[in-house]
Amino acid sequence: MSAKTIAVACDHGGIELKQILIQDLAGFGWKVLDLGTNGPESVDYPDFAVTLADALKSGRAERGILLCGTGIGISIAANRFDHVRAALVHDAFGARMSRQHNDANVLVMGGRTIGSEVARDCLKIFLETDFEGGRHARRVSKLSNTH
Repeated sequence: MSAKTIAVACDHGGIELKQILIQDLAGFGWKVLDLGTNGPESVDYPDFAVTLADALKSGRAERGILLCGTGIGISIAANRFDHVRAALVHDAFGARMSRQHNDANVLVMGGRTIGSEVARDCLKIFLETDFEGGRHARRVSKLSNTH
């Protein structure tokens, strides 16, 4: 069985946390598609959200991780795409609910707002938690529809 692929991208505010999380991903059995950034120089977070959204749409990755300083800007940018359900999480409960109830396919965290151990826990839970479906499936289907 081949490893699933997860795309990981960040701006300069998430670079340190990205490096930590990438180390964990191989241990969880995921192949990493690193979409940058790769240094501390200031970059624009929307560009990395678009790149990750493209990787999901093309099938190069099944899920994604986005990081910026707070996670707010990059999650707003990512959620402009119908096929992206990016969830900004701050704790294990949020990570679990993002998968169980919202079928999130992108985990978003703030590199300057969450500690590395909490972030690592959130990542593990996000990867291991299945979508419950049922009543939640109806709601999730409405996220991609325009009203």
